[in-house]
Amino acid sequence: MSMINAYSPGADISPEDRALIARREAVLGPAYRLFYERPVHVVRGEGVWLYGPGGEAYLDVYNNVACVGHSHPRVVEAIARQAATLNTHTRYLTDLVVDYAERLAAILPPELGRLMFTCTGSEANDLALRIARARTGGTGVIVTANAYHGVTAAIAELSPSLGPANPLGDHVRVVPVVGFAAAVRAALADMQASGIRPAALLVDTIFSSDGVFDDVPDFGEAVAAVRAAGGIFIADEVQAGFSRTGVAWGFQRHGLSPDLVTMGKPMGNGHPVAGVAARPEVVEAFGREVRYFNTFGGNPVSCAAGLAVLDVIRDEGLEANAREVGAYLRERLAPFGGVRGAGLFVGLQLESADEATRVVQALRERRVLISATGPRGDALKIRPPLVFSRANADQFIEALSAVV
Repeated sequence: MSMINAYSPGADISPEDRALIARREAVLGPAYRLFYERPVHVVRGEGVWLYGPGGEAYLDVYNNVACVGHSHPRVVEAIARQAATLNTHTRYLTDLVVDYAERLAAILPPELGRLMFTCTGSEANDLALRIARARTGGTGVIVTANAYHGVTAAIAELSPSLGPANPLGDHVRVVPVVGFAAAVRAALADMQASGIRPAALLVDTIFSSDGVFDDVPDFGEAVAAVRAAGGIFIADEVQAGFSRTGVAWGFQRHGLSPDLVTMGKPMGNGHPVAGVAARPEVVEAFGREVRYFNTFGGNPVSCAAGLAVLDVIRDEGLEANAREVGAYLRERLAPFGGVRGAGLFVGLQLESADEATRVVQALRERRVLISATGPRGDALKIRPPLVFSRANADQFIEALSAVV
């Protein structure tokens, strides 16, 4: 396994950090992995910066979760104010869940008029899968070859990036990004031959774990084939959504209109809130016959955080910033390798996984945080908070130039 996602016990680690790692392993166990050979110990964040216990600053070129910047004061204030007022579930009549759903619906295509809330993107994809099965009567799901969609039992079976120790379900078919439509048609034919009725094509619309792809010319053809076979299209916007690619939603860049849209990570700027947007006709029978309830999904504090994030994206012009700074960043990255992506979601193709690992680790030593992606781990994954500036891009390029 790449050392990007696991520290090296022999690394030069302070006695204090080594003691904390030992305590962590004792109570959390081996499933909780750390980034980098020499883990980064952080105690606070602000904007595009994370800070260590000694005040050392790390430029965050990786975390899309804090999409409007770490500890944004407007989001912090909204969470604190609502937590001091009311937090309960959606079985009571409260304003904020309706306010938030209306605001989200206003930035989604009008045909996606129903919102359902969860706490995590994994839960959102799990709920979307349940809806797809109820709508179609099928079980078969098509995903990309190195996709990651979550960690529930059902969704882990749709996440080949979790590795061979996490087997895919018999109802799952994986397809490459290149030659996408032809591979989807072949997967549908294989399902038919195996007596599996298709339920959905589930796609992260920036193809993040597959190496970051912004231009897939036959994407629409693949969606049409799935619908013709009786399935539906689920756009996983957990990573590509909320203006990350320079438009509100990743699927918009492909000219597509999904049947279901799943959302997560950036919605609350780190506060756990996620959800599903649906065409009314797709979710009608599920809502009537199966029903749905999530104790914390759509709670007032989460909705206050979500509303604040939408306000900040609008008021600070972060969608335009993602387009403009993203274009500048991709231009400056071009001499280093093959550049893919859109907005502030960029993949930089290098020659090998070893090179990508070396660059990631070397940047960490210069207090610049990124990661790697793709089925071979040979592409850099560059995904900073939406408040990332041209000056921050220059800081990153200066550090990258020193290590490549």
